[in-house]
Amino acid sequence: MRVGIVTPVVAQPPPGNAAWERDAGIDEIGRIAETADRLGYHHVTCSEHVAVPAEAAEQRGGAYWDPLATFGYLAARTSRVRLATQILVLGYHHPLAIAKRYGTLDRVSGGRLTLGLGVGSLEEEFDLLGAPFAGRGARADDALAALRASLGRRMPEYHGAHYDYSGLVVEPHAVQEHVPMWIGGRSERSLRRALAADGWVPFGLPLRTLAEMLAARDLPPGFDVVLAPSRPLDPIGDPDAAGTALARLREAGATIAGVRFVSRSAEHYCEQLAALRELSGTYDLVFGEEQ
Repeated sequence: MRVGIVTPVVAQPPPGNAAWERDAGIDEIGRIAETADRLGYHHVTCSEHVAVPAEAAEQRGGAYWDPLATFGYLAARTSRVRLATQILVLGYHHPLAIAKRYGTLDRVSGGRLTLGLGVGSLEEEFDLLGAPFAGRGARADDALAALRASLGRRMPEYHGAHYDYSGLVVEPHAVQEHVPMWIGGRSERSLRRALAADGWVPFGLPLRTLAEMLAARDLPPGFDVVLAPSRPLDPIGDPDAAGTALARLREAGATIAGVRFVSRSAEHYCEQLAALRELSGTYDLVFGEEQ
C-alpha cells in the first residue's frame, strides 16, 4: 500500500485541522510538500470550493486554497510527488477548461497530475456559479467521458449528450497519455462511476461497509482504492496505533492511504512524515526511494 498525504492548511474542515494551520501560509505548505517529495510519498492533495455559504462553513470549513494556483507553486518545489485534486467538482467546469488548465499543470509538473473528480453536493455553490444542480450526475458522467477523450490531446473530439466539440486546438495539453482519474463519493453510484475511471476516493463510510462494497465488485487491474484513517496518525507518539490504522485500511481494500497527522507545527508535521516512513518495513508500506 502506497501512502500520500491529505495536505494540511489547504483545506481546514472541522474538527480535523490543527491549531497552527489557521495562521500558516504557502511557505509551510511548500516545506511539507518538499519533505513528502524527498521521502517518497505518493501524493499531496488540494480540494476545491469557490465560495462556501457561512452556514455550511460551520460543517465543511471555509478555508479552501485554489488547487490550480497551489499546485502550480508546489510543482516548482517538488520533483516526483503526484499532485492530486481531491476533489474538483465536475459541474463547475467545462471539460475542455479542465483539460487545458490542468493539462498545463501536468506539463509544468512533468506529468504528475492525478485528477480527483466528483459530482458535488453544495447546491448554493452551483447556483452561485450558474451551474445546473439538477441532473448533475448525468452531466458528470458525460464530462468524465469527455475528459477521457480530451486529456493529453492537441485536437480533442467528443460528441455526447451534454458536451459536443471538435475542430479545436488545446495547447498546451497534458503530457501523460493517460491522466489518472479518481472519483470521490460515498455511494454505490460513485463506485460505479469510479470503475469507469482509475480509482475511488470514498469518504464518511465505515471500513466494514467499504470492504463489503468493494468485495461485491469486480475491480479492474490497476484500480486504486484511496482510503483514509478515521483520525490523524501520530507515528512519533504512538507508532503502533498508526501501523494498526493503516493495516485496517489495507484489509478493507486500500491500495493507497491518504493520511493526516497529529501535529503542533509545520516542522512537527515534517517529523511525523519521516517517522511514518521509518515504519514502512514493519507495516508493508510502499514509498519511493528517499532523495
